[in-house]
Amino acid sequence: MIKGQGAIYPGSFDPVTNGHLDVIQRAARIFDHVIVAVADNTGKKALLSIKERVALLKEVTKGIKNVSVETFDALVIEYARKKKINVLIRGLRMTSDFDYEFQIALTNRRLAEDIETVFLMPSEHVSFVSSSILKEIAGLNADISSFVPKVVERKLKERLR
Repeated sequence: MIKGQGAIYPGSFDPVTNGHLDVIQRAARIFDHVIVAVADNTGKKALLSIKERVALLKEVTKGIKNVSVETFDALVIEYARKKKINVLIRGLRMTSDFDYEFQIALTNRRLAEDIETVFLMPSEHVSFVSSSILKEIAGLNADISSFVPKVVERKLKERLR
């Protein structure tokens, strides 16, 4: 563990998946404190409200002592500066994620040279799970129990009925 170093894992988490949870657990083993920062101003049309996403994340991370969940509604680098944290965590599932994430990391570096982006890869058994695909298959009544924590599965079933 890197003593005295915190990190921010930003995202929309609509909904949180087992892949997200895997990255959170990995980050928590590396950094003293991890803030899971839920974006409140994404351009995406969210299925779940910001309050629901935060509540689900708090529920699925409650057993990880050095993880907290917050919301933000500014540029992530502004949020990081406000929190006095200079490391952003980004998850890479597939090679297709790399181009997008690399572009964001370089843009953030141009805007804030003092803030680093660290890429973490989830375990292979959850590396293909995306929130977008998950919402699509959940909407078609597929079994999503292997993709999300139980509490998230219940919330999605309730929402998509």
